[in-house]
Amino acid sequence: MLDEKYKKAGHIIVKSGAVPTPVNQTLIDILKTQLTEEELDFINAFRRKTSQTMEQLKKTSKLSETQILSFVKRLAKKGFIFNQPNSQGVMVYRLMPLLMVGAFEYLYMKKIERNKVEEKLAKMFSKYFDETRDFIQANYEQILPIFENMLPIDRTMPILAETIQGDQINVTIGKELEVPEEFILPTQKIEELIEKFDDIAVGHCFCRHHRDLLGKPCKVTNLRENCFTFGKSARFVEEQGFGRLISKEEALKIMKKSEDDGLVHKAFHPHSDITKAETSICNCCKDCCGTLEWWRMGMVALINSTNHLSQINPDLCSGCGICVEKCPVDAIKLNEINVAEVNGENCVGCGVCAHFCPENAISLLEGMRKVYVAPPKLR
Repeated sequence: MLDEKYKKAGHIIVKSGAVPTPVNQTLIDILKTQLTEEELDFINAFRRKTSQTMEQLKKTSKLSETQILSFVKRLAKKGFIFNQPNSQGVMVYRLMPLLMVGAFEYLYMKKIERNKVEEKLAKMFSKYFDETRDFIQANYEQILPIFENMLPIDRTMPILAETIQGDQINVTIGKELEVPEEFILPTQKIEELIEKFDDIAVGHCFCRHHRDLLGKPCKVTNLRENCFTFGKSARFVEEQGFGRLISKEEALKIMKKSEDDGLVHKAFHPHSDITKAETSICNCCKDCCGTLEWWRMGMVALINSTNHLSQINPDLCSGCGICVEKCPVDAIKLNEINVAEVNGENCVGCGVCAHFCPENAISLLEGMRKVYVAPPKLR
């Protein structure tokens, strides 16, 4: 009977996210470590509407305001409820999914002591990711249209500062943007992004943190505390203990260190609408990033928005292969004459290749586009 309650809550939680994931025993086991039976009953109030005001929750939960606030407080601390006002100033209570972005990410943003309990939970999540991949692969043809119709999950903000030699990265204008005239190009420079917000919070990179607990530390960087949230998301993160508020100066220092290590700036927007202000930005590596790892393992599609495309000058390329090694999405290879070539369909325009190219042979072509690469079919 209790397992059925967890299963029911699991369906509601999964439904609140964009990525189709299975409701199975592993998910139930994860939820048992995070949620009480009483909290399951409260989550049931979100079965038809994942975002509700207090007045709506009173009707759907049949609880008093005091009782609702008690549940909200507990579930927000666990990353299952996001409680912040909307643009009209009305407090909204939103049920979060388990993944992208939800309870998993918030759990591993905060500092966690390495012990047997936490290591066991980390292994449970890893098992669930494998089972999600198997679920996606078993239903590949039915699920593929879901990915094809999804808006970009994140937006790449390129490294535009300079190459490792201290030279400016060359950016050239590509084709005209195929967007309405009133479209405002989203912020492209990290410095300008940081300047936009008064509230900035930083937490641990949940991907690297999770892998640390699995005994698989990152091979690309030693940085951990470089996952950023902004505005009301930053206030939520700080209030719930998932991260800490920092100054713009400290944020820029961490961003610079992330660039020096070859990490990719990936910005997230409300409802994937890049015309709206950013809510967060990850600094991702090829080694650990969940969205990249899940794409490679056949669990999700690579769906990204970017304003840049790498282009290589074959006359300057020495064939050293550094760009091949550094590219986070395997978009560069050496051809038969040992010259690097870019696969434009995969390139997310992060500029990491240009940043590290010792010959300054790589520049960025400017032009907004959507990158979509289906998850590899493994069967």
